[in-house]
Amino acid sequence: MDEKEITMNQQRDDQETISLISSLPSDRDFHSNKLFNYQRCWYDKKTLQGILNFQRGFEPQDTDIIVASFPKSGTTWLKALTVALLERSKHSSDDHPLLSDNPHGLVPVLELRLYTESSKPDLTSFSSSPRLFATHVPFHTLQEALKGSPCKVVYIWRNVKDALVSVWYFECANLKIEDKDERRSMLESMFESFCTGVSFYGPFWEHVLSYWKGNLEDPKHVCFMRYEELKKEPHVHVKKLAQFLGCPFTLEEEESGYVEEILDLCSLGHLKNLEINKTGKTGRGVDHKNFFRKGEVGDSKNYLTPEMEKRIDMIIEEKFRDSCLKF
Repeated sequence: MDEKEITMNQQRDDQETISLISSLPSDRDFHSNKLFNYQRCWYDKKTLQGILNFQRGFEPQDTDIIVASFPKSGTTWLKALTVALLERSKHSSDDHPLLSDNPHGLVPVLELRLYTESSKPDLTSFSSSPRLFATHVPFHTLQEALKGSPCKVVYIWRNVKDALVSVWYFECANLKIEDKDERRSMLESMFESFCTGVSFYGPFWEHVLSYWKGNLEDPKHVCFMRYEELKKEPHVHVKKLAQFLGCPFTLEEEESGYVEEILDLCSLGHLKNLEINKTGKTGRGVDHKNFFRKGEVGDSKNYLTPEMEKRIDMIIEEKFRDSCLKF
């Protein structure tokens, strides 16, 4: 395919994208940003363009690994752990990729970085196998792009109340909002968006349930992890993750302390104190330091009122009633 034909195909794709987006239901989030509903979830226009490009043009390889999550649900930690597990035979502790790049630089989000401008981006830098990508789209949307590929998907789920507070802090940091009243007002508006489901990548229940169902139907290719369980028993779940990824720890590695070494390398305390994460920025201009806060379980109780917590609990109980999925 010559350059002229590529350009013509891209122009055709762009027109199809514009036409589709204009036909979708729309609403406003807590920022008054316009969101569009596509395959039961909400996205801004630029992200949706990336999703459509990704679905249209992604050519999966059977060995691909995709890290998936609802935003601010342990994504940074899971990316770091996955990189560390896959790279452990290639690098020493002194020259590890995590020491010189942020986890989000090493594992780019398909629809937010690689496919934002084109359905045929240059992926030559992902020549090694397995290729490692990330996404925030729900499983049914991801499946359309995978086109039946047996590649592996790892999903991490976090208590949505903690995820909500983490998103709030992240937004305040990015927008440099320091006024206490303004910050509180944003949390309350964001809470309403979460509860109605009209939020970026929401509703959260659609997201979680899509991957839960995918795991039940195909556990060999869809791994469903809980952030709280990973925090409680990191050794157990990192070993399970390594097994799922096809790079299990040998007995010699376990006896030599490799599991502890990887957990230390990927710990919040270690990552946030690396120079690259103190001063660097993502390709989208987000400060690396904004990805690291507390990472604690249950910290949301310090910010949400009892009434807010009760409302979310009631929504979860209703939406997850038939799934056997419990917090």
